Parts: sequence; C-alpha cells; structure tokens
Amino acid sequence: MKRRTLDLLFSIGGLGLAVLLLVVGVVLTTNANFANHYVHDQLAAQHISFTPADKLSDEEKKSGCLREYAGQALTSGKQAECYANEYIGLHLQSIGGGKTYADLGAPQTALREQVTQAEQAKAANLPDLQKQLADVTAQRETVFKGETLRGLLLTSYGFSEFGRKAGQGALAMYLGAALLLLLSIAGLVHAFRTPVSETFAAPERERITT
Repeated sequence: MKRRTLDLLFSIGGLGLAVLLLVVGVVLTTNANFANHYVHDQLAAQHISFTPADKLSDEEKKSGCLREYAGQALTSGKQAECYANEYIGLHLQSIGGGKTYADLGAPQTALREQVTQAEQAKAANLPDLQKQLADVTAQRETVFKGETLRGLLLTSYGFSEFGRKAGQGALAMYLGAALLLLLSIAGLVHAFRTPVSETFAAPERERITT
C-alpha cells in the first residue's frame, strides 16, 4: 500500500472520530447544562436560606459547610447536600431520640392500643397516655416532613452530580476531539509531503526495483 494512501486513510478516520467525539461532547454539555439549570431553578423556587453565621447554634457551628454557606440562598446541589445532612439531619437527631419515621411507628401503635384499653376501662392514667400518644404522633409527623425534605434535597444533589459528571465527560470528549484533529492534520500534511511512489513497509527487493 502506498504510504500516502495509508496516511490519508488514518487522517480521514481520525477526523471522523474527532467529529464523533465533538458531537458526544455537545450532547454531554447539553445534559450538564440542563441538570445544573434545573436543579438551580427548582431549589431557588423553594426560597430556602441557610441560617446566618451569628445565629448558628453551637452544634451547627461544628459543620464546615453550614459556616461556609451561612446566610446564603440554597440554589446548588452541594448546598442541598449540606442542608440535608448537616442541618436537617442534625435537627432530626434531636427529635424522638434520633428515631426515624419507621422507628416511631411501633411506639405510636402501642400507645394507641393502650389509650383504647384505658378508654374502655376508664383508667385514671388515660390523660397521661393521650398526651404521650399526641407527643409521639407530633414527633412522627415532624420526622416524616424532615425526612421527606431531606430526601428531596439529596435527590437534587444526586441529579446535580450527574450534571457535573456529564460536564467532566464533555471536557474529556473535547480534549480527545482536539487531539485527534491535530493528529489528523499532521497526517494530512505528512501525506501530501510524501512522494506518491513511496510504499509502506515494502519488501527490500520492491524498494530496490522502484
């Protein structure tokens, strides 16, 4: 095979791959932009703000991200992760002894049964049981709301991470496309500088004959 022909084939193939990588990069960039804008718009619509630095509790001040984002509006995935884990997660620990919504279900059910039995028996401790049931119910409802908001914020954070990874992938595609483009141009230059009669890896006798 002629050396020029081989150079042209590799160069054209490289250009084709460069175009393909460029297209993939554009798709990844579009997805990254959509994820970032979507997360920003959805979080901004909630009007959530971090507690100002001078109003943070001693426990909250132990969190580096709560100090970093103090007083700021919550609009990014990283901020959502911080608010979910360091703020909501911290306050959920102080409700019901750190028990989850599911954990509080058993004592709530048990107290309901006790209240029913006390009502039937007209027990003297009925008011106390009713108060305990009301407290557990209120705790469970608060924990449910907190866990739900925390889950939604962490979902936003996860979505933003997909966008960030897509952006990194797009950058890799652009760099790969640029490298292939440079190599392809170099191959084309070499092809047109190579004599038409020169062959690639030709046997020694063929070289002598030509």
